[in-house]
Amino acid sequence: MTQALEQRTYTREEYLEFEMASEERHEYVNGEIRLMTGGTPDHNELAINLATLLKSALRGKPYRIFGADQRLWIPALSEIPARGRNLYTYPNLMVVEKPLQLQTGRTDTVTNPCFIAEVLSKSTQDYDHGEKFSAYRTIESFREYLLIDQYSIHVEHYVKTAANQWLLSEYDDPDVTLSLSAFEAQIEIIALYENIEIGA
Repeated sequence: MTQALEQRTYTREEYLEFEMASEERHEYVNGEIRLMTGGTPDHNELAINLATLLKSALRGKPYRIFGADQRLWIPALSEIPARGRNLYTYPNLMVVEKPLQLQTGRTDTVTNPCFIAEVLSKSTQDYDHGEKFSAYRTIESFREYLLIDQYSIHVEHYVKTAANQWLLSEYDDPDVTLSLSAFEAQIEIIALYENIEIGA
């Protein structure tokens, strides 16, 4: 969830300097700095559940898992004028295949996720489905996207099948298992939603 700061255009360098000195996380979108506000308990629980499931599934495999404090830069956007100049953001969860690739000159900003997951909220679901997913698709290494509803059992699973082609599968049944193709892992929907009181 994001909230815009002072209405003026910032350079990437200004944003990174600002972010290093800040105790809060901010997203950088086309020269605008947006405060990322905290999520609900269910939002956080879903992200932790997914991270726990993936950590177990990927143990011993050449991947690293990052939560919402890890910054992502999407460099290809700066080369596509129609999509904006730059985007720095903090996905709810990323899986990155080793070796880790960092933005040139930085030690705190990754650029090569193969898998990204976002837990949807009312204020960000349109952004996560639209502009943000469009930006993520410019990442060469990115192959799989998971959108998790926190208000009902509903998971959208996008898999890249070819250049400019993505296959969507949707899951509403807690008793099914979702198969991830980027690194051959399986996620039980009931385990993903553990401790989430839908409709409470």
